[in-house]
Amino acid sequence: MIKASIIGGSGYTGGELLRILTAHPEVTVLQVTSRKHMGEYVYQVHPNLRKQSVLKFTDPGTVEPVDVLFLALPHGEAQKSIDQWTEKAKYIVDLSADFRLENPDLYQKWYGSPHLAPQWLGKFVYGLPELHREDLRTAKFVSGVGCNATACNLALFPLIKSDLIEATTSIICEVKTGSSEGGAAVNAGSHHPERSSVIRTYAALGHRHTAEVIQELGLENISLTMTSVDLVRGAMATAHARLKEGVALKDLWKAYRSASNENPFLRIVKERRGVYRVPEPKILAGSNYADLGFDLDERTGHVVSMCAIDNLMKGASGTAVQCMNLMLGFDERLGLEFPGLHPV
Repeated sequence: MIKASIIGGSGYTGGELLRILTAHPEVTVLQVTSRKHMGEYVYQVHPNLRKQSVLKFTDPGTVEPVDVLFLALPHGEAQKSIDQWTEKAKYIVDLSADFRLENPDLYQKWYGSPHLAPQWLGKFVYGLPELHREDLRTAKFVSGVGCNATACNLALFPLIKSDLIEATTSIICEVKTGSSEGGAAVNAGSHHPERSSVIRTYAALGHRHTAEVIQELGLENISLTMTSVDLVRGAMATAHARLKEGVALKDLWKAYRSASNENPFLRIVKERRGVYRVPEPKILAGSNYADLGFDLDERTGHVVSMCAIDNLMKGASGTAVQCMNLMLGFDERLGLEFPGLHPV
């Protein structure tokens, strides 16, 4: 049985990690840390875990050696203490943005400050199995993924993998996001009267997750636009691109079927009738699946590719556990089989 601990377990991603790992057949969770809630039962902060876990939050300074450490700290914190944590576990999965980018100059450009541990950037594998499955099988250190970047990367993944789009032309990815992306801390934008019923574009251009798409797909001309919608969980990316000359609908089907067949958590949603003809984040709540859809204007060669995810699962904690499974030689689906709910 693998021993794991969670550093910074009081936020939404920490709660999701604990929910998944508590039911994982090969993992025992040893400790969950939180300075703010130290001494409290974890179910007092994550009430869905009542009768699922009897753990109490502990002081980060008392962490015992384990096989795997999950770092669910605020952005900027893990890079300050990474040497400390690598002494506690052979395997590290960091869910923050601290080790997602390989180039320290790129980090400074998009995050506005120098990286405090640049020597560690090249040691982390970017934690999206669909892009780095084989590297993850031998990795010791894995970065988390940006939820919006995940939705965009997976929306474009079948097109890039099969070399179907004109990568030199402008590619636009519009992402609609739920409120849980803002985390558990309260701010003016998450106040219910301000957040409810909104369709609010909060980053027309320049969102930090753009850097991950540039790095992972090699698309220098990609633009991301972020819009908040009245949803708690979920992210929906709608990508627009131009196909290469001669690419037809049958080629798109071949590309998406290949991506789906090779990746257990990618599903194609392209129906002729019914309510759920295209991907819908709502039915993915609690699930590690990413639903992909597409359409083509054959007159112009304009392709629209969609990806829906639960931002806390496939966009964060679910993918983190999927990476752990690969690192430790387990079936990558282990503990992640929950399909989502309908209706919700």
